[in-house]
This record gives sequence, C-alpha cells and structure tokens, in this order.
Amino acid sequence: MRLLGIDYGEKRIGLAWADELGLALPIPAAVEPEPTQRWSHLAREIERRRPDALVVGYPYNMDDSVGFKAREVDAFIEELETRFRLPIHRVDERLSSYAAESLAPRPKRRNLIASRKTGELDSRAAALILQDFLDSPS
Repeated sequence: MRLLGIDYGEKRIGLAWADELGLALPIPAAVEPEPTQRWSHLAREIERRRPDALVVGYPYNMDDSVGFKAREVDAFIEELETRFRLPIHRVDERLSSYAAESLAPRPKRRNLIASRKTGELDSRAAALILQDFLDSPS
C-alpha cells in the first residue's frame, strides 16, 4: 500500500511517503506562503505518487480531549476528502514534533529555526506519524 503522511500546520504542511516496503520517509514539505500554493503542492504530490490513502496527524490534547487545533485539522481533512477522494486515516500525533526535534542530528538542532522554515522538521514529524500508522496492528 502506498501512503502519504501529512503533518498539518497553518503555515507548513509536513509530508512523508511510504510504499510497499513499509518505511516512512520525509519528503519536501508544502511551505509556500499562500494556502492555495500549499494545496497545489499537495495536489502535485498526490498526482505524482498516487497514494492509496492519506495518513493525517491528529492533535489530541494530553488529556485525550479534542481542542481547537484538532477542529482545525478536522476542517483540513474535510477539504482533503472533497479534493482528493482518498481514504484518510487519523493518527494521534501528540509529541511528534518534539520527537522529530529530538531525533535531529546535534548540528541540526542549532539550526531548528532554519529547519522550521524549510519544513524539514514538519516532514520528519509526518514521517513519524506515518511510521506509527504502519507499525500499528491492523
């Protein structure tokens, strides 16, 4: 199964890819300045990679409740469903950005601001989310 992992953010959308090998790899994030440009970036990746499904990080609060950010992701998922008509899986993304930062090589940690701007950190988080989905029992 080919899957596209997504870590939604208001300014950046982290992306990751996995195919039949079952290994999630970060790919270039959608970091364009305008939302319409980020949607176009996402559409190009979906057209190019032809995923069977999308895996979206879902930001539950630490107490398992659904807050403002989760409702924002719900709206994003609704738009994904409308535009691409692909199955979508929600995966708990709590602490995925923290994990992506902590896994960064030491020299890169000094450049976290640069990695945030490029979306590198967001795509690493998307890869962690996607790998969690791949590793979970069916």
